[in-house]
Amino acid sequence: MSVKGVVGIFRGPQGPVGEGGQMALIDHFRELRARLLRVALLMVIVFVVAFVYYSHLFELLLHPYNEARGILAKNHKESAPIITGVSGALSLQFKLCGLAAVVVTAPYWLYQIWAFIVPGLHSNERRWTRVFATVAGPMFLIGVATGYWVLPKGLEALISFTPKNVQNFVDISAYLTFVVKMLLAFGIAFEIPLFVVMLNLAGVVSGRALARQRPWIVVGAFTFAAFASPAPDPLSMLLLALPLTALFLVSEVIARLVDRRRASKKPQWSDDEASPL
Repeated sequence: MSVKGVVGIFRGPQGPVGEGGQMALIDHFRELRARLLRVALLMVIVFVVAFVYYSHLFELLLHPYNEARGILAKNHKESAPIITGVSGALSLQFKLCGLAAVVVTAPYWLYQIWAFIVPGLHSNERRWTRVFATVAGPMFLIGVATGYWVLPKGLEALISFTPKNVQNFVDISAYLTFVVKMLLAFGIAFEIPLFVVMLNLAGVVSGRALARQRPWIVVGAFTFAAFASPAPDPLSMLLLALPLTALFLVSEVIARLVDRRRASKKPQWSDDEASPL
């Protein structure tokens, strides 16, 4: 592909539009194809860079496990990482670099999704999507960071169940799948209170209704943590349920403030009474 072609891909579709400034259906497909090509090209570039710095990525992946091994060593228990199969090492490298490409390019491909959808939204819908996009990303990253911080404790608790005189070997490929599930569970969990606030802003849920259902919300948070956390140990579930419960309480406070502000803007007279003016 020539330099001009690459520049054309990143500039986006420049095709004609129909009457009233609206694109025809074929133009929408062309725009979608151009956005997918931009995302794919950037992912390939990041994948190649990740391949070059694979040793650093592998060290980042094993960091929680090594911390757990250090804690276990103090209790005279051992664990060792292994790679199984002839092509296991190469397969692991492709998986880890592909995961890095998806994560690093997430802000770009999320923007491409939003930019493709937003022209069909009304002005007020665009405003709420901007608010959601601004808050959702940092909340997800905070959840992922919390999950990464919890990982050593969870791994230490799980490996500590190994009986005496039994060597514990951890398959790195299975460990990578476990880490991804764990971080996704925490990231998605931190998004749930945001949806609650958005429902309140849309007028679907009120702060008083959330207060009435508070005991059930707490039970639901612990139930969600029990099913969402890939680690079956109580510590990991507790470390997921407690922040989730705290975020629900914060969302309830925000919902009450929004309801109070909304009520203060309503007229204080009825339709049958004359306005003070």
